[in-house]
Amino acid sequence: MTAPTVDARPATQAASHHTDARARAAALVARMTLDEKIALVHGLFPPMARGKTKHELIPSAGHIDGIPRLGVPLVRETDASLGVANQVNQRKGDVATALPAGLATAASFDPEIAHEGGAMIGSEARAKRFNVMLAGGVNLTRDPWGGRDFEYLGEDPLLAGRMAGAHIAGVQSNHIVSTVKHFVLNSQETGRMVSDARIGEAALRESDLLAFEIAIEQGNPGSVMCSYNMVNGDHACESHHLLTDVLKHDWGYQGWVMSDWGAVHSTVKAANAGLDQESGQELDSEIFFGKRLKAAVEAGKVSMARLDDMVTRYLTGLIETGAFDTPEPKTPQPIDYAAHAKVAQAAEEAGLVLLKNENNILPLAAKARNIVLIGGHADVGVLSGGGSSQVRSVGGVPIEIPLKSGAAASFARVTYHDSSPLKALRAALPDAHITYVDGSDPVAAAKAAKAADIAIVFATEWRTEAEDVPNLSLPDNQDALIGAVADAQPNSVVVLETGGPVLMPWLAKVPGVIEAWYPGQRGGPAIANVLTGMVNPSGRLPITFPAAASQAPRPKPVGLDTLNKLEAQAAANPADAGNHPLKTFPIDYVEGSNVGYRWYELKGEKPLFPFGYGLSYTSFAYRNAKVTGGKQLTVSFDVVNTGKRAGADVAQIYVTRKGSGTPMRLAGFKRVELKPGESRHVTLVAAPRIVADYDTKLPGWRIAGGAYEVALARDASDRSQTFTVNLDPATMKP
Repeated sequence: MTAPTVDARPATQAASHHTDARARAAALVARMTLDEKIALVHGLFPPMARGKTKHELIPSAGHIDGIPRLGVPLVRETDASLGVANQVNQRKGDVATALPAGLATAASFDPEIAHEGGAMIGSEARAKRFNVMLAGGVNLTRDPWGGRDFEYLGEDPLLAGRMAGAHIAGVQSNHIVSTVKHFVLNSQETGRMVSDARIGEAALRESDLLAFEIAIEQGNPGSVMCSYNMVNGDHACESHHLLTDVLKHDWGYQGWVMSDWGAVHSTVKAANAGLDQESGQELDSEIFFGKRLKAAVEAGKVSMARLDDMVTRYLTGLIETGAFDTPEPKTPQPIDYAAHAKVAQAAEEAGLVLLKNENNILPLAAKARNIVLIGGHADVGVLSGGGSSQVRSVGGVPIEIPLKSGAAASFARVTYHDSSPLKALRAALPDAHITYVDGSDPVAAAKAAKAADIAIVFATEWRTEAEDVPNLSLPDNQDALIGAVADAQPNSVVVLETGGPVLMPWLAKVPGVIEAWYPGQRGGPAIANVLTGMVNPSGRLPITFPAAASQAPRPKPVGLDTLNKLEAQAAANPADAGNHPLKTFPIDYVEGSNVGYRWYELKGEKPLFPFGYGLSYTSFAYRNAKVTGGKQLTVSFDVVNTGKRAGADVAQIYVTRKGSGTPMRLAGFKRVELKPGESRHVTLVAAPRIVADYDTKLPGWRIAGGAYEVALARDASDRSQTFTVNLDPATMKP
């Protein structure tokens, strides 16, 4: 008997909307000259494009002139997912609201929070005269040391896809374009221009591609940005399989594919593979989609139909999002920064994760009258991640340290937002005596800690685009600092401001630990509110914290040793520096689709903290669970707040086919806010493509009929409530 075919995609009116927008776009393209078409498929990089347009060049990521006679608008592009970026202060004095790290938003497990953040930063982009925002980062975290892990939304395709889709929809609610990026497998920064990501088709479909597929379905981004790296031997921006077979054919994507800045390597191959636009052309070795593309079209190497499709897709993305018909303001518009700061603070408060709370050391008790804060520049601000997502935030920059070397030196600085946890705690606890020591001297810090009722150590770890961290240890001797403080003061709490997981050799000695991520421009008040109990912590880890680097599929960045060796050779003999470039190197993703927590289950490894984990100041129970099968897997249950404080819980379901040996996969989740004693009935329907496996022979998704194991859980390792249910066989389109 043939399994029935079902559609996993959400039912929407998108199909007719796509058709109308494309028809309108195609009609415009039919009226264009060849030169007008060519002008729309390559864009300027403003910092290096002076004199190349008669229009104003706002210092930013990108600029594409319009066609006034046809009403095609001028396009201005800005970074990125965490706010309107202004790297290295290129627009003097221009500030914007800085969201917390993407990992903090993901830790909320709440698409509404992602949508609100997207809507807020999108409104600021429009007010600053941009109509394309290069937001929507959804690369899965395959390695805990990744330099850009902080920008993204964790290691699980369902969580990352849903959160990214909501964020994109929020940005685009302002009638501007959001991208989704970086398509695909830009999972490490080391050698990102030359690395070759290697993975099987089914594994890729079940992991990174699934995150993009869900994000595109739910957010409908106007554009997809292809990545720097190679995938299975082809540059991602030259991969016909990825850009045409998967994205445009299998998924029916109607918008345009833009390159990452400096990611184009050819004209004919890239255009015929499915790349629609060369972004930031000055960063490529030459302009591939200008005169060279025109010559290729005239010679028949790239068909006129393909060029027409490139331009049609560009216009379709602008039309569908409303960017085409909503003129940019002629001057910057007022922004309600006070209201927007509340959005950033709410996102951080929902994403802070309480990792440890031994003996209920938190929230800070009234008896803690003498408190010392140690380290992390907590007297002046909170740390921000670096790179294209760097926001120059409202309030100023108390610390900004230029980089002296490295791949990120030209566009990243170690930067802190002006949001002091010390000031916020003093405001929250006016009757307490709260002091600060910088932590540079562990002996002095330990002495201050011993004299206090409680010590709170702020530990920081900076990450940036273009570089991975070399290991998972806290830098600058901070582990020793924490150990010394904990030895002197048993009532110690550590607040981590990190861009991903770190090792914690001091964990057994510290009763309280909070992961605050990069907290955004209102990180100080958000941290203070959680420490004092004004806000109940409710974040859940969107990424596994390993107990040792050796537990991860790769303990350090692939290619790092080779690159360091080449840099050393170049430094020793500058005249010979260009003769031995690293042309490419492979990254074999041996874990396949078993990313993150699935890898730990597959290998029988116990992490330091599992995916989905997070504590609260109250307690929750799951009762009256009922699991049904058949055509879909449904879990219904009551969530009860059994404690004495209001708070939010994140219920999760994990699924695997019984007897398959496949690790469990997150198939559904729901964030639930409850008052003390309150109960709410929740029904979670398992996402069909999570239950299924990808079958390359179909091709498509296949749910094998039979028994499935289901866990109603608090995190990826929780098996306290498991059930068995039978599902009908079914198949789905790719």
